[in-house]
Amino acid sequence: MKAPKLLFIAGPTAVGKSETALCLSRMLGAEIICADAFQVYREAHIASDKPGRTARRQVPHHLVDILSVTEDFNAARWRKLAVEAVEDIQRRGHMPLAVGGSGMYMSVLLDGIFEGPDVPKDLKEKLGLELEAQGAAALHARLKGLDPQAAAKIHPNDPQRIIRALAVALSSGEPISRLQSKRQGLWASMPIKIFALNRPRAELYRRVEERVEAMFAQGLVEEVKKVSALPLSTTAAKLIGIPEVGGYLKGEYDLARAKYLMKLHTRHYVKRQLTWFRGDNRLTWINIEADQSAQEVADVIYNECNKGE
Repeated sequence: MKAPKLLFIAGPTAVGKSETALCLSRMLGAEIICADAFQVYREAHIASDKPGRTARRQVPHHLVDILSVTEDFNAARWRKLAVEAVEDIQRRGHMPLAVGGSGMYMSVLLDGIFEGPDVPKDLKEKLGLELEAQGAAALHARLKGLDPQAAAKIHPNDPQRIIRALAVALSSGEPISRLQSKRQGLWASMPIKIFALNRPRAELYRRVEERVEAMFAQGLVEEVKKVSALPLSTTAAKLIGIPEVGGYLKGEYDLARAKYLMKLHTRHYVKRQLTWFRGDNRLTWINIEADQSAQEVADVIYNECNKGE
């Protein structure tokens, strides 16, 4: 393919995306676009694990610290801001480098946003009752019969997306996967390369646990205490650490339990991230060895970008 005009570094939490992106951006003269739902929040530094001030002084970072935790945020809003950032960076002759672990954000940037048809309220309520009576697995099996392509991309334990896909198929008579295929994103408008980083599962989980311990050492409890005192938006309330540390602050359990829950929930999130990314065959996977440095991983990506030139 032609030399990429946009790069994307994806992968699960704690795999080493930020460090690799920082090295690569210096090599390419790139500017980083943070593809993360929580790094947009000014008040959440530790909980969102956003790039530090030193990194942001070295390389421009976009879509970080742009709103308060009192404001809601979503993929559609992020996409609009990200497209504007891509165009601005390219206009100034630099390479945009999107970095993040959100498969949804990657998808809306590359493939466009799917608004979808209006779904009758009574149908959604009916499916909600079926969910309570039969469970998510039964609804997922039903979706598989109506729209196997959509079912393959939706986790059986994701009832919200299952109900949405079922409701669209039943109300419109057309599979949501077919409607989504009509979206327009950046993938069709410019050469793009997407790299997904991964590590052996045991090492990845070890890094998750180390990250959680580091967050607590850096003052996560105090940050959550301050942030929780604000009228949190629905989105900000989902920040990792808010519910786990919140339970500790309410006296429901001790600090060790809060750490355990954060580690557990983060590992579950890692599994969901990997499931999403593995469903996209446009990704070039980079399997990181235990002794590989971020610079060495960046070198691999740089060489892959220059193949065929």
